[in-house]
Amino acid sequence: MAQTDQPKHIPALFTAPHQTHPTARLNQFSVSELRHQARHKGIFFRTGPFVTHLKSDYGPAIDLLVNLYGESEYFTADTFANFHIRLHRPYSFRRWIRPQIQFSLDGRSPFEPFPLEQALPLFEWGMNWCIAMDAHRFLMLHSAVVEKNGQAIILPALPGSGKSTLCSVLAHRGWRLLSDEFGMIEPKTGLVWPLPKAIPIKNKAIPVVRDYLPEAWMGPEFHGTRKGTVSHVKPPADSLIRQNEPARPRCVVFPKYRANAETRMEPVTNSSAFTRLANNSFNYVITGEAGFRSLSQIVQEADCFNFEYSNLDEAISVFSELATS
Repeated sequence: MAQTDQPKHIPALFTAPHQTHPTARLNQFSVSELRHQARHKGIFFRTGPFVTHLKSDYGPAIDLLVNLYGESEYFTADTFANFHIRLHRPYSFRRWIRPQIQFSLDGRSPFEPFPLEQALPLFEWGMNWCIAMDAHRFLMLHSAVVEKNGQAIILPALPGSGKSTLCSVLAHRGWRLLSDEFGMIEPKTGLVWPLPKAIPIKNKAIPVVRDYLPEAWMGPEFHGTRKGTVSHVKPPADSLIRQNEPARPRCVVFPKYRANAETRMEPVTNSSAFTRLANNSFNYVITGEAGFRSLSQIVQEADCFNFEYSNLDEAISVFSELATS
């Protein structure tokens, strides 16, 4: 996504994740109520350590949002929001001919419109952009994070590594989903803060996840996006309810899916893990000394491994052993 100047609103750097007080959860309201609210004043809801304010005149996007994030906390309109977002249909001939949807942050549009039917992928990618550009009080790692027994496993990986598939499976087999995209490390405490957004499953992995997790709620398939075909896995309800509960990093696991590979876990040296984590960070350079100290603490206190797999049952077994060791 193209980068623009920093947004002019107050950055997340100056807000604490636990200073706001919700009044309800999204799924306590009817879809028609939320559609009305989104069209006029907008809806305010928790997105990990942030509050998102969303206005939209496109009802189907609100319907999907409620399905994916129904257990997220809902706030009143006088709540401070970190991100003021609008999803709207442009006022042009495109409202009738090949209609489009536009993402705006504080009245500015950082990227080109998407086809109208891709409103949800646009919102999800737009939110990721907002967080990556603005949440520099955290060290942000490009990684999934899951938690069990109060201890987090960080899963940094490049696209195509099978990270999202593995993350989806673990989140529905007893692990709490902290994030699929962002490892949000708080430098002062060394804790990982939850950011349980919908998990985007792409292309050939979609039928694999649908077959393996029949109990998971998966959204519609969006074809022809910039990343091919995408479907979103709903975060488990418990993960959305517990968005205020951070965890201590216990392990760093670099996952890699390879067809027909034997399940294998191998230790990684601290120096190698540090370099790979720094390269997988969205803002390591920006955070400076705080980022350096955070990564140093992680690799000194956490066990670090390479993990290669092809069999999901065996992968679950390996992670279960990590949780109890």
